[in-house]
Amino acid sequence: MTKYWKLKPIRPDDGHQEIFQVQSSNEAIIEKAATLLKNGQTVAFPTETVYGLGADAGDTNAVKLIFEAKGRPSDNPLIVHIADTAQLKGIIRNEAITPDIQALMKAFWPGPLTIVLPVETGGISPLVTAGLPTVGVRIPDHPVALSLLRAVNRPIAGPSANRSGKPSPTLASHVREDLDGLIGGVLDGGQSGVGLESTVIQCQNNEIFILRPGGVTAEQMHQILPNAHIHQPQQEALPSFEAPISPGTKYTHYAPKGLMQLIVGNSHKQVVAWIQKDIDAAKKRGETTGVLTFEEYHTLYQADMVISCGKLSEPETIAKSLYSALRSFDEAKITYILAESCSKEGIGLAIMNRLSRASGHRIIHI
Repeated sequence: MTKYWKLKPIRPDDGHQEIFQVQSSNEAIIEKAATLLKNGQTVAFPTETVYGLGADAGDTNAVKLIFEAKGRPSDNPLIVHIADTAQLKGIIRNEAITPDIQALMKAFWPGPLTIVLPVETGGISPLVTAGLPTVGVRIPDHPVALSLLRAVNRPIAGPSANRSGKPSPTLASHVREDLDGLIGGVLDGGQSGVGLESTVIQCQNNEIFILRPGGVTAEQMHQILPNAHIHQPQQEALPSFEAPISPGTKYTHYAPKGLMQLIVGNSHKQVVAWIQKDIDAAKKRGETTGVLTFEEYHTLYQADMVISCGKLSEPETIAKSLYSALRSFDEAKITYILAESCSKEGIGLAIMNRLSRASGHRIIHI
């Protein structure tokens, strides 16, 4: 039976998440969750991106439980979460931490940036790395996650806490919908922050390869390393690997149960007309229909369900609401979904990456 704990983090008046504190009354609960992890169990916990499903990264049997609960392919590696850079010792080769990587860690850790680095032999379970010589590591920027990691005092493997292929969870209720009875516990710390998974990068010489766009943008990294050449997915050719070296680079992810297509066009008027015509045709053939759009345009459509997932003028609101919107279509049993596209600037690149994968790369250009 899955244990469930409700936590109440304290947010300072100035809203700086990095100085959150967990209420002292919750410390006992954190310790209980940490004990489960130390004893080889799995625990879902909130981060500033989405909810993660944690297990001791050095315990192969515990890591197996992640793959079993999620139904995750064994060649899809897991991200490792640590409490501070001191925990890199023993899991990452020392010579791998170059000045550029140090600069990125200083700028974005704690935060939604995962860095793929050469793994130290024997440092963590080979299941975490899917047998590869590298592993993705990050320090999450969330009070509950950090408190848990400090209490466990071990590197924790932590992919998103959902069934493989479904939209990632941004609420504890999403975790329970997918994994109740399949995992050891759930720490409910409220809604996650960014709403999309971390950016995953790999550095080679003076180049940064974005393997998965996320909460840290190319523009932000360029400010820290102005001389680095940053390669973005779908814009430049990335290195070829026999197996995925980070999550979110091979399999269809984030998908609702209904058939979803992403509509892209230069004229928004034409996009609206095309979507409405196709939705009308789908309704005639018996589909329950849905449109995923933005606050600026949600009144333009007629369908069984029209969801605005945020403002185009504030793309961070789209990122935060996207997965909840996709899950809402499932709750309403929508069978046919058309989604509008957005700009790829800034975090828009991550949003479009998730929309593309949620649609199974069914993209219609009009």
